[in-house]
Amino acid sequence: MKFFVDTADIDAIAELNALGMVDGVTTNPSLILKSGRDILEVTKEICDMVSGPVSAEVIALDADDMIAEGRKLAEIAENIAVKVPLTWDGLKACKVLSSEGRMVNVTLCFSANQALLAAKAGATFISPFIGRLDDLNVDGMELIADIRQIYDNYGFETQILAASIRTANHMSEAAKIGADVATAPPAVIKAMASHVLTDKGLDQFVKDAAQAGIKIV
Repeated sequence: MKFFVDTADIDAIAELNALGMVDGVTTNPSLILKSGRDILEVTKEICDMVSGPVSAEVIALDADDMIAEGRKLAEIAENIAVKVPLTWDGLKACKVLSSEGRMVNVTLCFSANQALLAAKAGATFISPFIGRLDDLNVDGMELIADIRQIYDNYGFETQILAASIRTANHMSEAAKIGADVATAPPAVIKAMASHVLTDKGLDQFVKDAAQAGIKIV
């Protein structure tokens, strides 16, 4: 499963990228606002750092304007994936942009029917939102499993990009189900390395090493 990092924080991306943990990046207007940077400027900097897909989201609501914005965003770098919302106009924009050979990430997906439409429209990625479904007491992982089954049934090449990931458990569950990609905030990716028994075992080893007077360098 590929790891995308869900942020526009350049320093956070650089830290994870140095460890080989970044296969791509996803951004949205909220993350751009949080960065305090111009969207074209910060997106270009991310694209220069990361070789994988970098999702940049349109803000228009009608198809023609989405297409125009998508073409503008795609000019930033070859690894831009234009992100469009899963609306009827978004699907129209997806069809046009994907037909032009551009990567398209269809976002805000909350049902298997929506995912099926996105695949038919030629989406490169479909982004089902796990955490926001969980907030409504709906199991977001069931949606990932449903989309996986449908795409496998019919050989769709659209990649399932599990999004709105809130916990390290979300990451492992998405991997077990077979999501192609998971995008998560830097803190969640880092949290995957944490385990209370690792900490407990390391603490004991440190104490024993001190008692034994062990020195390596």
